[in-house]
Amino acid sequence: MAPHAGPRTRTSLRLVCPEEVVLRRSAAGSRPRGRYDDLADRRLAAILAAEDTAQEHGLSPHTRTTCYVHRCWVHQCVSDPLHVIVVTGHRWCRRCECPVDVDVDESAPGSIRLSCDRCGEPDSAANREVLSSCRTSLAAMRGGDAPTLYSVPGP
Repeated sequence: MAPHAGPRTRTSLRLVCPEEVVLRRSAAGSRPRGRYDDLADRRLAAILAAEDTAQEHGLSPHTRTTCYVHRCWVHQCVSDPLHVIVVTGHRWCRRCECPVDVDVDESAPGSIRLSCDRCGEPDSAANREVLSSCRTSLAAMRGGDAPTLYSVPGP
C-alpha cells in the first residue's frame, strides 16, 4: 500500500514587482484574465487574480483574503449569509446550530469579532480560520499604495 502524503494545505506565493509582471506579459504576448479589469483598486484586483490562481493550484478557499464572488476584501463581505457554511462550520456555531455574527471595525487599528447570540463566542477551528482570513484581509487592505502583486512559482 502506498503511503498517503495528504493534501497540500498551502500554495506558496512569491512577491514580484509590477514591472516584472508587465515584462512577462509583453514577452508572452498575453493579457490578464480581465475578470477584475473594472475594479478601481488595482491592488485588490491583483490580489484577487493571484488568489484565484493560487486556489486553482491548491490554496484553500477558506484562507483567502479576498472574495471571488463579491470581488472585494473578505472582511468586507464575510457577514453575507453566503459565507455561512454549515458543513465545515465556517461562520456557524455547532453548539447552538445557528449562524455566527461578524463584527468588523475598519477604523484604525481595526478589529474582527465573531459572536453567537446564544452562547457568546463560538470557538472552532473553522471560525478561527474565518478570523485569521479577515484579520489578514484587513491588514492587506491597509497595505498602502504599493501595488504588491503575487505570482505562483513555476515547476
